[in-house]
Amino acid sequence: MKRVVYHVVLPAAMPVLFFIVALTPVEVLGCFLRGLIALLISLVSGLAALAAAIIGTKGTKGGAQGRVHHDRNRLWWVLSTLILVIPVIAMIILA
Repeated sequence: MKRVVYHVVLPAAMPVLFFIVALTPVEVLGCFLRGLIALLISLVSGLAALAAAIIGTKGTKGGAQGRVHHDRNRLWWVLSTLILVIPVIAMIILA
């Protein structure tokens, strides 16, 4: 349950916030402020996705023998990365 909260529920807040801002009427926030907030959310989400991807790949250690030490949580980190990338992709599509 703890992994689901940390790797699914908390990262899912970023796409939810992004789409809430994107779907608000222009009269509420104004076009410029809406765009800045959406850009900020997608930037933070992209940086968090990059951090999650780096943490997820830390379990693999290269070397002369090429041994790989797998982290048990790497699939959770991949899931977090995929969730956090949604606002970045949406920003590219909407822009």
